[in-house]
Amino acid sequence: MQQSKRITEFKKSVTNKFNIYNSLFLSLPYTNMENVGMLVPLLFEQCEKGLQAGKKPQDILEGFFSNYTDFKKEKERLDFMFRIIQYVERQVVLYDSVEDAAFPKLQEYTNSLTIKDYFRLVDQNKDWDKISAKLSTFSARIVLTAHPTQFYTPSVLDIIAELRALIDENRIDDIDLTLQQLGLTSLINAKKPTPLDEAKNIIYILRNTYYQAVGELFQYVKRNAHTTDFNNYDIIKLGFWPGGDRDGNPFVTASITNEVADELRLTLMKCYYNDLKVLRKKLTFKALQDPLNALNVKLYKAMFQENFLVSYSEIIEKLEEVKKLLVAHYHSLYLDDLNQLIDKVHIFKTHFATLDIRQDHSKHYLAIETILKQKGAIKKSLGELSEKELSDWLLMKEIKLSPSDFDIDIVKDTITNIQQLKTIQAKNGEDGCNRYIISNSEDIFSVLFVFGLFRWCGWKEEDITFDIVPLFETMKGMDASKEVMQTLFDTPQYRSHLERRKDSHTIMLGFSDGTKDGGYLKANWSILKTKETLSKVCRKNGIKAKFFDGRGGPPARGGGKTHRFYAAQTKDVANHEIQLTIQGQTITSTYGTKAQFVHNAEQLLTAGLSNNLFGKEYTISASERELIEELSEISFAKYDSLKQHEKFMPYLEQRSTLKYYSNANIGSRPGKRGNKKQLTLSDLRAISFVGSWSQLKQNVPGYFGLGTAIQKLKDNGRLNEVKKLYKEVPFFRALMHNSMMSLAKTNFDLTSYMKEDEEYGDFWNILDQECQLSEKMLLQISGHKILMEDEAVSRESVKIREKIVLPLLVIQQNALYEITKNSTYKELYEKIVTRSLYGNINASRNSA
Repeated sequence: MQQSKRITEFKKSVTNKFNIYNSLFLSLPYTNMENVGMLVPLLFEQCEKGLQAGKKPQDILEGFFSNYTDFKKEKERLDFMFRIIQYVERQVVLYDSVEDAAFPKLQEYTNSLTIKDYFRLVDQNKDWDKISAKLSTFSARIVLTAHPTQFYTPSVLDIIAELRALIDENRIDDIDLTLQQLGLTSLINAKKPTPLDEAKNIIYILRNTYYQAVGELFQYVKRNAHTTDFNNYDIIKLGFWPGGDRDGNPFVTASITNEVADELRLTLMKCYYNDLKVLRKKLTFKALQDPLNALNVKLYKAMFQENFLVSYSEIIEKLEEVKKLLVAHYHSLYLDDLNQLIDKVHIFKTHFATLDIRQDHSKHYLAIETILKQKGAIKKSLGELSEKELSDWLLMKEIKLSPSDFDIDIVKDTITNIQQLKTIQAKNGEDGCNRYIISNSEDIFSVLFVFGLFRWCGWKEEDITFDIVPLFETMKGMDASKEVMQTLFDTPQYRSHLERRKDSHTIMLGFSDGTKDGGYLKANWSILKTKETLSKVCRKNGIKAKFFDGRGGPPARGGGKTHRFYAAQTKDVANHEIQLTIQGQTITSTYGTKAQFVHNAEQLLTAGLSNNLFGKEYTISASERELIEELSEISFAKYDSLKQHEKFMPYLEQRSTLKYYSNANIGSRPGKRGNKKQLTLSDLRAISFVGSWSQLKQNVPGYFGLGTAIQKLKDNGRLNEVKKLYKEVPFFRALMHNSMMSLAKTNFDLTSYMKEDEEYGDFWNILDQECQLSEKMLLQISGHKILMEDEAVSRESVKIREKIVLPLLVIQQNALYEITKNSTYKELYEKIVTRSLYGNINASRNSA
């Protein structure tokens, strides 16, 4: 019933409104774009019918140009295709705005568990003592990353926000005017953003959306927590990777990290200053003016002067002084308003969001090797030392480092950065920067190298106010993680460090690289098993385990429905805190408005809080585990055979958009780690890997191998076992739902011309057959007639978005084909491929 009401509301508030406002595009003032709006529907129709009939993209476009336009010359047609791409990009922006404006109305008909629903359930079950204890310590940490699919500039985000507001009020004349503004505003960066540019773009969202959203959500929980002194200011925490994440990004330097830390603090001071400005208009009472003015002057200086610092305690002391006077002399007038600002200061302190540092283990290996060579401990390589000898150097021996003593840039910068982290903490507070994450962690030295570097860079052991976070993202890393963590816990110096860190340890698991390495089902199953194993190891050693999930936007990178994912964790997974990355365009598409942020933050909280309440302590039986394991291994074997196929990497390089990601002015980070000439899968960034499959509309990482695995069990007469698994195990069902979303976004008709490709035809057929088989098998085990049958609104949204970008995708595929033919206009076709990335990424909303 709810789904029926929701789809009715969706058609009224989204589909119908989009169709109405989309008609306004007919008169948009594009330069040299007359009649484009009228030709786009015709082009779409030709694309849709042509692909269904098995036509090649080049034949579809030839027919369109011949029958509906006067463009005879190739250059004229290329110019028109560029205009189509621009047009489609703006259609996507309009659709996003319409859908975002409808979000609050659609939530009235959702079954999602909100905080309000959660508190109502607690009331019914009389579990307030239990929930109060959990609420006082539980936390959800949302970590914003700089992955290169978040590229709207602040000016475009402003237009989108304005459109949302106007659409909500149906102000059609103003919408028309704003669409004209959109038509004349560039949607893309004129040049590649620097890491500082990326950070500022996301700090813009912090300031304009998350600052108020986090404050409001905290107030709601506080009012309904059935306690007079609720003070868990960490219930929602914000993390920040732009400017601190140097893994594979040579442009993130120590200087950039310092600048971003300053930018976070200065922006927060502006938020406080603006709130205080509003408050002062209400608190006009004589006795309050001195403390209010004093704080106002300090905040004003602090938001413009990098070296003028106002501490968290200073701000709180002044506000508490005002509060005391207000209660004593002015009848507590506007006390709620004042308390809300005080709470925000407790939440954000002077850091706004915690700036994480991240680097790949190989860079630390190079740094340690270079340092020990210089100190005479080794001649050529670390292999000359035994594990014990290397550990002794890292844990026991004293070294004093200076960046100027080394010639290798990355070594100098690593030392400079670790030394400056003290200064960042002094300016932004310890919460401002207190985590160091190591990518590709596979042994104890991933952690001990960082611990040793801190010691050698001037940090006394007892003063290392950083959590050192291993990121286990490969199958090898996950397999080794139990031994790695136990060895660390058995290391006295490191165990003492953990005691100073309140006997807790954050451990990061990487869905993106895990899926790239192990395939969809095996990676996700391995991550759950790893969490259960590490939870047990940590409990045995008296350590509180906190898992940090490196989840990308699409299901292939750990995305999908957040509440469903976390609510499906088993009781054997430590549940002290939920931590996850929000990547790429998901920052604006899923958490971009206040309503969206609050809803999705609530989903995190209710999933985590409800795991141990109301009897929802999920377990997976031994027989169910054996079945998932079997499916996992069969699907991995199928995926691994694809990875080992001689055409696997050449196909991505020659027939996809892979190499064009680095040409687009989307992000500052290169598409691969290192600078080897020969591209390898291990060096390839997961975002480029998954994104390339998405642009092809093949989405291989989101399902490949599932169809084969289920079919094999069906052939053995065991399909009912898999159906039962789907019905009774939330974890398995959540994975299958996410795969269905990946499959719903596939369209092999788009690339069906490749089946005739002499070099890649057979490989394309392997992909197509597994896609068809996976869809068939998933529908059988779920009992559904169509993909995403029980998610009608999401299904409808996907359908509309895929429809909008279809002409763009046909143009992109045609360009890729022409490039292989060494067209006279090869350079322009390459520009078309690069240019077409943007619209498709945004339309998919979680494509990379």
